Amino acid sequence: MVGIFNIFGKRDASNDLMKNPPYRLSTELVPYKLYANKSSSASLMVKVKNMTGEVLLTSVVAELPGQLGFDEVGVSKQREIRVGEIAPHDEKEVRFDVFGSVTSDPGEYTIILTAIAHYRDYGHVINAVKKRSTLNVV
Repeated sequence: MVGIFNIFGKRDASNDLMKNPPYRLSTELVPYKLYANKSSSASLMVKVKNMTGEVLLTSVVAELPGQLGFDEVGVSKQREIRVGEIAPHDEKEVRFDVFGSVTSDPGEYTIILTAIAHYRDYGHVINAVKKRSTLNVV
């Protein structure tokens, strides 16, 4: 089937996207810590770089542990940001606001980030890259 696409000048890009990670993720926390047992917040900046030669429709999902939240109440534990298309070797930045509360005990908390490459729309996934980031609560 791939040979037929080559005849008409089209190629199957999905094989290239499955071999290597499509994204490089880098993170930065401002401020770099939250305060224990009181309301405080930090901004998690996530830079997503397209490492392929194709334009990728991208979304970023962040997941928080139990004592943190994406809202001041601490109810929302998962958030998705639809980044849109990222050109080859281009980079976009998204921001997640992370909140601690009176139930946030001191320690290190792991935030799980997933950058997802989509096909056609946000309902179809080609590949994904996960990264773990640590947030200190003091």
